[in-house]
Amino acid sequence: MIPMVDKNSILLRYFRDGESKSSISRCLKISRKTVRKYINEHQGLTDSLSLERSLEEGLSTKPRYKSTGRSKRKLNREMTQEIKFCLEKNKEKLCQGLHKQQMKKIDIHEYLLSKNYEIGYTTVCNYIRELQAKTKEAFIKQIYKPGETCEFDWGEVKIKIDGVLKKLNIAVFTSAYSNYRYAKLFSRQDTLAFSQSHIDFHSYTKGVFKEMVYDNMRVAVARFVGTSEQRATEALLELSNYYTFKFRFCNIRKGNEKGHVERSVEYIRRKSFCI
Repeated sequence: MIPMVDKNSILLRYFRDGESKSSISRCLKISRKTVRKYINEHQGLTDSLSLERSLEEGLSTKPRYKSTGRSKRKLNREMTQEIKFCLEKNKEKLCQGLHKQQMKKIDIHEYLLSKNYEIGYTTVCNYIRELQAKTKEAFIKQIYKPGETCEFDWGEVKIKIDGVLKKLNIAVFTSAYSNYRYAKLFSRQDTLAFSQSHIDFHSYTKGVFKEMVYDNMRVAVARFVGTSEQRATEALLELSNYYTFKFRFCNIRKGNEKGHVERSVEYIRRKSFCI
């Protein structure tokens, strides 16, 4: 917005000094259209009011602008690309388990300022909010065949043993087709317990599912590659090769992708250990 001092300079240069509109526009670095607008407004006031009042009205009134229907001028394509770049970096850090090292909105704003962009913090927040509102998820119910998919997960339960309350871990297997459940207690959630639970499960069922589903537990995922790929641990690869099942991992923080076993942990804990 043009300050009142600049409006005063426009009128003085034109009416007092006789300077041309083009010269005023060039010297004050204000568009010629704006210069012409304020000169014409002042001339209209002069024609309808006394000289003293016209000077008072013309020189003291702050410039007014129509703010409705105006497009965003500060937020250009280069800035939006930089903001999207920062958000993608946040996704990568989330996949790597570095959720505490993600950039907040204030950090993204400071990053843009360091790139010599002129943009307000509120504008950055509003644009990020618009992007997040557009990315809505859709969920599709899956249909499974018998013997096709089995889900695995860990759970915890507290049990009194010899009068001492102890925390134990439950290894839970659930068929995606029938919701058949198998569970076994372990003292730890380490690699040895992970492998032993699979050996006991396959020995009990006397069969192997075509596919096993895991979340991003440490005993199954060795490391993350990029934003979406997980590398399996040696223990999981050995189990997969021996029992000839394929495996897949859920996306980060997407427990609903193995919803059968998620509910099974709660079900087994309630039915077996509540009495």
